[in-house]
Formats: sequence, C-alpha cells, structure tokens
Amino acid sequence: MSRIGKRPLPVPQEVQVTLEPGSLRFRGPKGELRVPLPQGIECLYRDGVLIFQRHSDDKKVKAAHGLARALAASALQGVTTGFRRTLQIEGIGYRAELRGPNRVLLTIGYSHPVLFIPPEGITISVPAPNLIEVSGIDKQLVGEVAARIRAIRPPEPYKGKGIRYEGEYIRRKAGKAAGR
Repeated sequence: MSRIGKRPLPVPQEVQVTLEPGSLRFRGPKGELRVPLPQGIECLYRDGVLIFQRHSDDKKVKAAHGLARALAASALQGVTTGFRRTLQIEGIGYRAELRGPNRVLLTIGYSHPVLFIPPEGITISVPAPNLIEVSGIDKQLVGEVAARIRAIRPPEPYKGKGIRYEGEYIRRKAGKAAGR
C-alpha cells in the first residue's frame, strides 16, 4: 500500500466534507474547494477522519492512491488556513505597488511598467515595495500565480536582479573579468 495513501486524514470540526461521486467537497472558514478522486480510489468518512482505499494493485491506481490523499490534505489546509507565497524584487529602481483592488503594477527595468491582474480566488498584497505576497485557498493556483509573476522578470545570474521566491538561492556567475 501507499505509505501516504494509507494514512488517515483527520478533519477539523469547522470543516464540512461532502462525498460526491468521483470527488470530495470541502467547505471551511476560508471558502470551498472540490477535489476530484482518481478512478479506482474510494474515500470513506467516519468519525471525523477521511480514509482512502484502493481496490486493485494496478500501477496507475497505486500511484493515484497517495495523490488522492495529498490533494485532499492540501484542500483541507486551504479551506482552514489558506496558502501564501512571498516573492522578493531585487534591483535598483525595481518595485511593486498596488493599483486598485488586487492589481499590481511592476516597475522592473522594462521601458514600461507591467500591470499584473491575478485570477479569481487569489489575493495579492504588497507589504513593502520589494515584496509581493500571493495568497489563496487553492495551493496549485497560488503556486501558479507566483510562478507567473516570477516569469515576468526572473532573477539573472550575474547581479541577481529580478523577481525571486523568498528564500530562493540564486547561483551567481562570474563576470568577464574572472575568465582571465
């Protein structure tokens, strides 16, 4: 059995779980999420605990067993506490500012400022001119939006200028003078 898939998933009191054919629906204080269940995976809800089972040892079903539990655990965390990803902007004159509700204007070395509008369900805040916080209840969507913002100006390896994740290490290269 899958080591992750066989672990029971405790559900807090403030979260409602609805078992639907082929999916799970979580409703909590932060919002509502639906998680599809892969074929061959069954979910049981007993005494405030979700248990994931599979009925065959087929290779694809075995792989989906742990995946189903991990997706449900992420959805559970999303509807209770949410997810947050912080981006840092580095470079002289590089900055971010909020323009209207949930819109970010990025001045990052291009000839024009870049306006970024996130999708529904994502909240963006700018606590400092060189920090951007992306938050929401869907882990995948938060990561995707953070990656799209980073892709506007990824960090370059010579001076480290650009947008990077908080705590990300940028491996620096030596300039032309070091090759002599």
